[in-house]
Amino acid sequence: MEEHIEFNPSFTMLTLALAPGESVKAEPGAMVCQSGVEMKTGMSGGGGVGGFFKSMAKAALGGESFFLNTFTAGPSGGWVSLAPGVPGDIAWFDCQPGQNLYIQSGSYLASTANVETDTKFQGAKGLFSGESMFFIRAFTQAETGRVYYNSYGAVKQIPIQPGQVVTIDTGHVVAYTDGLHYDVGKVGGMKSLLLGGEGLVMHFSGQGTVWVQTRNIGGLAGVLHPYFPSN
Repeated sequence: MEEHIEFNPSFTMLTLALAPGESVKAEPGAMVCQSGVEMKTGMSGGGGVGGFFKSMAKAALGGESFFLNTFTAGPSGGWVSLAPGVPGDIAWFDCQPGQNLYIQSGSYLASTANVETDTKFQGAKGLFSGESMFFIRAFTQAETGRVYYNSYGAVKQIPIQPGQVVTIDTGHVVAYTDGLHYDVGKVGGMKSLLLGGEGLVMHFSGQGTVWVQTRNIGGLAGVLHPYFPSN
């Protein structure tokens, strides 16, 4: 598989050139154009009864689609171009067997055929984070697989070392790797929380990598809200 990124970081499009018989899975609605590939739609959690319940959990709890589209190249190969539903960037991560990548709700875009996804419960702290209570967990049980995820705005990679704490606004977290854990808190005291324009944050520590987005969809919604018609 060969990949080509265009128009980043504001209106990024990902084009994947597939060898004969090679496949890629993508979120419904992500396809922009394609040639020489066949598309099939199936449950995002896989087949069978177990796959049905995984798909239900991802759709109801993880903010992702119940279905995924699989694009498979024909005998002469083919290509497919994908783009997210919001303006922003596309990044990727290579999952090794036994390694997990956790992705915020709505940011999963595509993956190689061997990558599986399910949901990870945030626990009680998810009630207070202001975001979804569930992350999407991407992993592979065999060979290395690549996951593509999208951001609102540009995406920045931040490595975290043992003993270091990185504080991130909840609306700006895109994804993070194994080895990291976080606590939900606030910046400053209650006065800062109420009047300082900053909401709840996530304090990441451990060892790994976290990706953040430069824009916040919740912030955009707040700016546009006064212009919405009311009853």
